[in-house]
Amino acid sequence: MTSIQLLGMAAGSISAITFLPQVVKTWRTKSAGDISILMFTFATVSVLMWLAYGIILRDIPIIYTNSLVLVCSLIMLYFKFRFRTKHRITDAA
Repeated sequence: MTSIQLLGMAAGSISAITFLPQVVKTWRTKSAGDISILMFTFATVSVLMWLAYGIILRDIPIIYTNSLVLVCSLIMLYFKFRFRTKHRITDAA
């Protein structure tokens, strides 16, 4: 692997990690009410297109990055539907 590819892999890892805090928070709270389904739908479509582009070019950093981001985007879409009816109980004090 070339130094340019290593740079691409490192940049891709950081890009993919940007989704991780939201995935973890949504999983922990079991609440996705504030998550924009439109944003994650666009993100998923965009990542699929970048993944196809990377596969066509056989560019490992592009394939790697977009595979990771795709997983996070799909998890968030799953959470959006799975936790869509989160009811909170508040104390009237």
